[in-house]
Amino acid sequence: MSPQKPRRVLRLRQVMERTGFGRDTVYRLARLGKFPKPFKLSEDGNASGWLEAEIDQFIEQRAATRGNAAA
Repeated sequence: MSPQKPRRVLRLRQVMERTGFGRDTVYRLARLGKFPKPFKLSEDGNASGWLEAEIDQFIEQRAATRGNAAA
């Protein structure tokens, strides 16, 4: 059995760098259910993050559709 990859939390800047999306696009797509939703990291609600695995999965799913678009 292979060791399980540790879970990492990405902050907004890291999510934007990985996806190429801007801040507004990240939050708009998450609100529409088309992008992973952030979760609160702190009790006061000022810090949010995304699971790296969910962002990676989103990118992989989008890359898989590139050859399936209607011409």
